[in-house]
Amino acid sequence: MGQPRGHFGSMLRERRIAKGYSLRKFAEAVDVSPTYLSLVETGKAEYPPSAERVRKMAEVLGESPDEWIALAGRMPKDVEQIILNKPEAMPALLRAAKGLSAERLKKLTEQIERENREGKRT
Repeated sequence: MGQPRGHFGSMLRERRIAKGYSLRKFAEAVDVSPTYLSLVETGKAEYPPSAERVRKMAEVLGESPDEWIALAGRMPKDVEQIILNKPEAMPALLRAAKGLSAERLKKLTEQIERENREGKRT
């Protein structure tokens, strides 16, 4: 998803160390082997961890799960399901929103959430 596989691993290692976790303790906390965690951190793992595993890693480190899932080149299962449920409308919406600033996206998200709360969902 735009970032080299090793980038996720190096960020993971940096944050893990900053939070005071040894390789073994962190591997235990996220239920992977220390060997696999080392491969991920060095960018040598054949595949990045699953979205759910990355979510757990992010939560343990106090990071944004969605941001870390994207950094790992994965997609949250709920987002994947949303796209699959509306295979024309959702990709079109994402493409249309692609050039918007983070602030504008936040405002649109708030507007949609407000409309959903008010029952204006179609």
